[in-house]
Amino acid sequence: MAKVAVVTGGASGMGRIYALRMAEQGYQVAIVDRTEQALDEVASLSENIHRFCCDVTQLEQVETVIQNVNDTLGPIHRLVHCAAIMPTGKLPEQPIEPIQQLMAVNYGGTVNMVKTVLSTMQTGAGGEIVIFGSLGGYVPVADCGAYCATKAAVNSFAETLIEETRGSNVHVMVICPPLVNTPLLQQATQTSNPKTIRYSIEHKRFADPEKIIDAVERGLLQKSEILFPGAEAKILHWLRRFSPKLVWRIINTANRE
Repeated sequence: MAKVAVVTGGASGMGRIYALRMAEQGYQVAIVDRTEQALDEVASLSENIHRFCCDVTQLEQVETVIQNVNDTLGPIHRLVHCAAIMPTGKLPEQPIEPIQQLMAVNYGGTVNMVKTVLSTMQTGAGGEIVIFGSLGGYVPVADCGAYCATKAAVNSFAETLIEETRGSNVHVMVICPPLVNTPLLQQATQTSNPKTIRYSIEHKRFADPEKIIDAVERGLLQKSEILFPGAEAKILHWLRRFSPKLVWRIINTANRE
C-alpha cells in the first residue's frame, strides 16, 4: 500500500516541487492550498496527486480536510507544511491587519495543521512531520520584521515539539532556509519591495528550491531535526547567536540606498 503525504502550500513554490517529487516516488500526495485553479493545475500533472482546498487559518477546515485524506487515501505518513505568506513593510508604517494576518497564516496555520496531523499519527503508526521555518526566524531582516516574527514563532514551536516528541513514533524536523527563489519573493516585492530582496533577485543571491528539497530528503533519511541548508544559512545563524550587533550592522549597511 502506497504511503500518504500531505503538503500544505502544495499548489506553488517548494510545496509544489516536493508534491510532484513524492508523487513520482509513488506516494499518494494530498496537496492543500487556497487557490482552486492552481490546485487543479498541479493535480493534473500526476494521478498520484489529490487536491484539497483549505484555508489553514481555519481549524474546522483543516480538521475536515485531514479527516477526508484519512478516509479517501489512508493514514498520513508524512506532513510537509510549507504554507506561508510574505508581505513586507517597515513595522512603524505597516498596518496592524497584515501583521496579524501574517501571524494567523504562518504561525496559526502551522499550529492548526501540525497539531491535527500529529494527533492522527500518534494514535496510529506514527510518521514524519516536516515544518518549513526560516533563517529569518533567527536573523531579523529590515522591512521583514512581521514575517520574521512569525517564523521565529514557527521555529520555536517546531524545536519544542521536536523535544516533546523525542522517542515517540513521530519524527519532527524543521528546516530553516535562507531566501529561496519562490513566489513569496513576488509578495515581498509587490508590497514594500525591500532593498535586500531586490538585490538578491537582481544578483540571483537566493537558494535554489530544488536544492532545499534535496536537503529535506537527506534530512529525513538521516533523522535530522533542525536543518540550516547551505553555508550562508549556517554562518548567519552562528553570527546571530554570538554577535547580534555585527549582524545588524551588516543588514543595515546592505539596506542603505
